[in-house]
Amino acid sequence: MRMIRFLVPGATVLALAACATAPDTSSSRAEVSYGCESGATVLASYPDTDHARIQYQGRSHMLAIAVSASGARYVGEGIEWWTKGSGPGSSGSLFAHLSDGTSGELLENCTAR
Repeated sequence: MRMIRFLVPGATVLALAACATAPDTSSSRAEVSYGCESGATVLASYPDTDHARIQYQGRSHMLAIAVSASGARYVGEGIEWWTKGSGPGSSGSLFAHLSDGTSGELLENCTAR
């Protein structure tokens, strides 16, 4: 009886783990090109779930994930990249990031190609 009491919780955990789906990381490594209203291009790649690498105006910026009310927000190196949606037609906005942790001036308003 004691053995069953230990086996049942373990079997439950294994069954739940088998039902879990691993996140799709194949698209997170892909580079996404965004066309911006100004005519500029922002290239974004996501090497892992906590970072984004943004290429803008000939410079590469490594950004870390940050709290957002909606979408995905990444900050670092004085800029902020905020995306909503995924795939062609999704939006990305590039802001100056202020030292007090808030969004500054809108630099680019972009759409994924």
